[in-house]
Amino acid sequence: MKKHSNEKDELTDKRRFSYRMNVFFFASFVIFSVIIVRLAFLQFVEGPELSQEEASNITKDVPLPPVRGTIYDSTGEVKLAYSKPIQSLYLTLYKNYGDVDGKPSPNIGEVQDIATRLHDVFEQYKLKDSESLTVEKIIEEMDLNSRKANGFMPRLIKSDLSEEEVAYFLQHKDEFKGIQIVEESVRFYDPDTVAVQTIGYLKKFRSSKSLNKYKEVDEANKTQTDPGLVYTENEFVGFDGLELQYQDALRGKSGYTSVDVDLRNLPEGVAGSTPPQKGYDLISSINKNVQVKTEQAILDQLSWLHRNPVSGRLHPNAKTGFAVAMEVDTGKIVSAASMPDYDTNIWRTGSITNDQYDDIKYVYQNGTIRSFPPDDSKKRAESIVLLGSTIKPLSVLIGLKEGFFTTNTVYSDRGSTTFGGDNRRVQNSSGHVYGAMYPRDAIRHSSNVFMIDEIGKKMYSKYGATGIDKWDEYMKQFGLGVSTGVDLPNEFLGIRDYMNDTESSLTRLVYGSFGQQGKYTTMQLAQYTTMLANKGKRMEPQLVREFRDSEGNVVEKVKPKVLSTVEFNDAYWNEVQRGMATEVSAFSGFPYDFARKTGTSTQVVGGKLVDNGVFIAYAPRNNPKLAVAVVIPEGGFGSSSAAPVARAIFDAYDEEFGLDGVPKKDKNKDSDSESGTQ
Repeated sequence: MKKHSNEKDELTDKRRFSYRMNVFFFASFVIFSVIIVRLAFLQFVEGPELSQEEASNITKDVPLPPVRGTIYDSTGEVKLAYSKPIQSLYLTLYKNYGDVDGKPSPNIGEVQDIATRLHDVFEQYKLKDSESLTVEKIIEEMDLNSRKANGFMPRLIKSDLSEEEVAYFLQHKDEFKGIQIVEESVRFYDPDTVAVQTIGYLKKFRSSKSLNKYKEVDEANKTQTDPGLVYTENEFVGFDGLELQYQDALRGKSGYTSVDVDLRNLPEGVAGSTPPQKGYDLISSINKNVQVKTEQAILDQLSWLHRNPVSGRLHPNAKTGFAVAMEVDTGKIVSAASMPDYDTNIWRTGSITNDQYDDIKYVYQNGTIRSFPPDDSKKRAESIVLLGSTIKPLSVLIGLKEGFFTTNTVYSDRGSTTFGGDNRRVQNSSGHVYGAMYPRDAIRHSSNVFMIDEIGKKMYSKYGATGIDKWDEYMKQFGLGVSTGVDLPNEFLGIRDYMNDTESSLTRLVYGSFGQQGKYTTMQLAQYTTMLANKGKRMEPQLVREFRDSEGNVVEKVKPKVLSTVEFNDAYWNEVQRGMATEVSAFSGFPYDFARKTGTSTQVVGGKLVDNGVFIAYAPRNNPKLAVAVVIPEGGFGSSSAAPVARAIFDAYDEEFGLDGVPKKDKNKDSDSESGTQ
């Protein structure tokens, strides 16, 4: 019995052993199968990707700064912004000099030695009165802990080396392991300060990330697969004006050096190099001669207003002036002056001192497209002003279009009128009584009461409270209160005071009808004037004529663009054009018939009323070539403050291009040549 029990137990043990062996072999089979499948997946699926990643871990691309394109004036010959080559000293670290576990590297002595020797060379060849580059500053630029750049990236130690410094380092290169002389470029601007706020300036990429554009670039840098599009922290980028607007075209593409690195991310050698690609050159529409004469005319006029009484008083607070000259058929901006200006070359290093900023902070922005007070006290007029009487041609167009009167309607001007339940009274300038007049006469005499009785009141009678929306629609059709489309960043759209519902719709329509309910930029005013000249085509203001490659080939011509068109009866346009005939002494002897409108906009600044000079004009009257808008804040009457600037612009354009199609400079040359041969 006992023997039988032992045999049974033995059989059970064998079965258990056999079961365990089967489980073991099965588990082994499963494990090996998983390993084999994984190895196959790694080899055939992930293999190429891992190989590429392995290669990228071994070879890194070090960007070389691109060569920025040149900005020319309209002739394609005068350089308004250009780059000059300079020599810079870079240092590549071949050891890990960074902190180890929070403690200075054991190699820190070598760092001190390198920095001291570099400092001694810089001091030896330092120019008189130039700033010293201290040992501490050199070590900071070496970026020992790779906070600014990867370990394999060369560190910029000093830019714009002198010839003596370049010669020394080339001769003693073996004594400074890792140093490299690299040719870079520095941006220079026309020393005559031509349209500086329009051209813009550069800053270093690392200090430009407040702009959305460079925030996006910085983010894209992290995943950028094209080394040519990678921005380095020390690279100069456009920060305003055309430099910013056309950053991508002007920049070109970075070059790069492929560097072999070790597991510590330190360089071992150079695998190859790809040179940078030069950016496109930009041919602007700004003509230097016209621009310089525009700028000088504003400065001369401001000085004149400080010395000569107008309407019995001087205008000492007339400190700024703005002017835009726009070709009627093309929309090209020939001159755009925001004065006073400054020398953009102060940005050459990518930054300026606090003292330099204090000197330019009220003039470095472009007042032709932006709104800013010229000083912190806000006691002087802004760069945008009420249109004043320059709105009256448009007011008459609206009245004709709405059927409030015809070109043959006779209105009796009594010098003043009233409106509203409380009979608020408004009069003409100086209370003038003009008597019987046609619509064209209302423009020529600048009758406030005509605009109120025939347009403002009638708009309210026809549309009621929604009349202000109808008025807004007309303003926007003529580019007032909307973007002009100009190819400059940060354009201000104006202030549509007539949309402020603190006053009744009737009041806003009444005051809007003679130019006291909307503040606009000089660029918007120029676009509006162009529409009066070409009878309703809203041309896009353009500051670029074409782009050229490094070989001088035209890669793109910027074609004129009509943004929109308003349809009015031709008789309406003619009536308005006939009315734009105000007497302006500044144009005495002007050889062309021209259309013009003066304006004196009154607004509150620093708690007191001030008069701003505004003037619009186009010439010739029947075949317009050029439209001009000028604004002189706190300059008084537009006829005496702004009109002389416009005259200088028309004369300059006539000299360069010819308002009749014949440049007078060429005609004068021919006359001189004929005189010389007789």
